[in-house]
Amino acid sequence: METISTFLTKDHRACDEEFANLENEVAKENWNEAENKLTKFSNDLLHHFDMEEKVMFLAFEEKTGMTQGPTAMMRMEHEQMRQLLTHLAQDIEKKDKNHFFGVSESLMMLMQQHNMKEEQMLYAMADAHLGAEVETVIDSMKAI
Repeated sequence: METISTFLTKDHRACDEEFANLENEVAKENWNEAENKLTKFSNDLLHHFDMEEKVMFLAFEEKTGMTQGPTAMMRMEHEQMRQLLTHLAQDIEKKDKNHFFGVSESLMMLMQQHNMKEEQMLYAMADAHLGAEVETVIDSMKAI
């Protein structure tokens, strides 16, 4: 049986790969392709956030009663990452490679720390607390 942890961790890795693809295009100053890669990465990352925020976090909060705990922190970090995506888009539009890589380094560090907290703590907690509901939660995330 697939777990929340395996499903969402796999999605983290896919987003990481798209992020690397984006950085490679900016490094080559291939701005049109960088814009395409940013669109793909942004869409994938925002989809990941939607799966968590609209399905998994809500199910976890309903089951545990914890609304100001780890899910609140993860939502705050998601918002920080959304803001950084906006800056990356502006940098690509301006063809500002140096500023892009400054912002992308911040985003990469935030994503790594964020993913580690989710993968090592929150996802395991969700799998444990949701128990028999895990499969339904994953199906609901896949439906987004």
